[in-house]
Amino acid sequence: MKIAVLQFGGSNCDYDVQYVLSEIIGVDTDLVWYKNELNGYDGAVIPGGFSYGDYLRAGAIAARAPIMNSIRRMAEKGLPVIGICNGFQILVESGLLPGALMTNKYPKFRCQWVNLKVENNTSPFTNEFKKGEIIRIPIAHMEGNYFADDSVISELNSREGVAFRYVDPGGNTTDEVNPNGSKQNIAGILNVQGNVLGMMPHPERASEEILGSKDGKKIFHSMIKYISSLVST
Repeated sequence: MKIAVLQFGGSNCDYDVQYVLSEIIGVDTDLVWYKNELNGYDGAVIPGGFSYGDYLRAGAIAARAPIMNSIRRMAEKGLPVIGICNGFQILVESGLLPGALMTNKYPKFRCQWVNLKVENNTSPFTNEFKKGEIIRIPIAHMEGNYFADDSVISELNSREGVAFRYVDPGGNTTDEVNPNGSKQNIAGILNVQGNVLGMMPHPERASEEILGSKDGKKIFHSMIKYISSLVST
């Protein structure tokens, strides 16, 4: 089993993700430059950062990089792809996920811990959680305000395409705990097939107790568990 972690000019969470996958999860992981092809990989992570300085729009240039053709092929094959923060922005800009990510409602960079509610625990990225579980993971973004029209939001809700929502410790979705103004407190979404996840919070920054939480590790464990199930069949 081998996982690819993409690298663009301006990526800055790539080594963090590689460390978690290789040293904590224990899976073979490569850093792959955006000009290269993805051959022989069982999954991919598009990490956070500021690809191309967020020019035009966050993720807009990276979404048109050659390596995204490989990501599309992986997604079509049912292999797991996760985009974290800037990676989420790239997935949306590439059309692999619906909607848009706009400037935070209060227009400044937000770096803080948030509580998330696991809305779907049957996906390749959430199968290690209980449905409704409250987890603690940090955010670090300025353009994390998820927006989509009402029909898209309705479709996401009807097919359990919302993976995570921002909540208070009791699991309530309130405006006060929504750090960026995302519609319906959405923090992460899945594609129709469920094998592509985009999320603004950083699970790699919550994968060791010394960091303040190990909740994010379950997302990567879930991904590896899913890949193992594909291999066994």
